[in-house]
Order: sequence, then structure tokens, then C-alpha cells
Amino acid sequence: MYHIRATIATTRRILQQLSHDRRTIALIFVVPCVLLGLLRWLFDQNLTVFNSIAPALLGVFPFVVMFLVTSITTLRERTGGTMERLMALPIAKFDLLVGYMIAFGILAVFQALLASLLLLYGFGLEVQGPDWFLIIMALADALLGTALGLFVSAYARSEFQAVQFMPAFVIPQILIGGLLMPLSQMPDLLEKIAYCLPLTYAIDALNLIVHHADITADAWRDLLVVVVFVLGALLLGVATLRRKSE
Repeated sequence: MYHIRATIATTRRILQQLSHDRRTIALIFVVPCVLLGLLRWLFDQNLTVFNSIAPALLGVFPFVVMFLVTSITTLRERTGGTMERLMALPIAKFDLLVGYMIAFGILAVFQALLASLLLLYGFGLEVQGPDWFLIIMALADALLGTALGLFVSAYARSEFQAVQFMPAFVIPQILIGGLLMPLSQMPDLLEKIAYCLPLTYAIDALNLIVHHADITADAWRDLLVVVVFVLGALLLGVATLRRKSE
């Protein structure tokens, strides 16, 4: 029971802190919507292109934003000594990290919902498949960015180093994840690497929902793989979480 209360207290504290940070709130909720709005404006005269690429970018934008916010905020907690003081209490590392995951996960859910609803009903995105599956995949992508942000924060020593994970860890997934080119047209080695990266499956599922009226078996597989990566990143984060900052 104590662990549950500690987890809930951690979640509440993170949410309260972020609620007073207007720039972070804007980054989470406003920036993805603005970027999607710019995309819609850019292809205002060619909605066919917009309808083909917007779903994949719906997965990319929340993923990137939540990765940045989660990794930097968690790093700030650790370097500031807050996490070290919490871990001095009789609370398991898993319970503590779950508190962080729930806090950022709540923000990720609202962010993905806002971006998805705006894209579908504000910008008139047309997809062959059901809207709800598109929204579910956007939620999964945002949670994936959250979980990976928690994981990589253990390896950064400063906020600058946390940002450096973007070109090293995130951008390669965008480049070879199927957003710019179909995987089948890539060199064999890059295609094999792409299938080892979680964002590949997220982009694939969102692309499938554009062209298929029914949810295909591959789309369900992609969703399952993303969920497995979320859980795996969370468990790896627990394993790499240190009780003392260096």
C-alpha cells in the first residue's frame, strides 16, 4: 500500500511541476498541432499527398516531443537530487519509475488525442480504416516516446547530452522507418535494421490504416510490437536506474 501511495504521489508531483511550466505545456500540446497545421497548409492544393503522409507524421510528432520532454525532465529530477532523495525512501525502483511513466503517460494520451482529433475532424484527414485505430496508434507512439525518454535519461549527464540523443537515437528511426521510402525499396541491410526499430512498426500501422478499410493482421502486429517496446523500455529503465547520481 505504501508503494502505491508513493507512486501516486510521484505522479501528482510531476504533473503539478509541469503544469507551472508554460513552455513545456506548449511544447507538448501546441507544437504537434501547429506542425500538423503547417503540413495541412503546405498541401492545401494537393490533399492526396496530405492524406498519404499525415498519418505517419501523426505518429512521429508526438513520439519526438514526448521523448524530449520525458528525457530532459527526468534528467533534471536526477541531477537536481530529487530522484536520489526519493530512492532513499523504502520504495522500489519499479514503483518510482511507474510514477514517472504514469505522469508523462497522462500528458502523452491527451497530446495524442488532441493531435488525432484535430487531424481527423479539423483538417479533414481521410483514411480508409477506422478512425479509432488511428487514434490508438497515435497514443501508443506517444507512450513509446515517453518510455524511451525515461530509458535514455539514465545515460545523459546534462540536458545538452539528453538532446544529443535526438540525432543518435530518434532521427535514424525517422529516416529508415518507412516515412521517406518504403522498406522494400531500401538496401537489404537498412531494411533489416529498420525492422529492429519500434518507430518502423508505428509508421507501418498508420500507413496501413490509410489504405485498408479493415484492420489487417499486420496492423495488429505493429500495435503489439509497439506495446512490447513500451514495456521493454520501461523495464530497461528500471534496470538502469541508479540509486545515486554520478
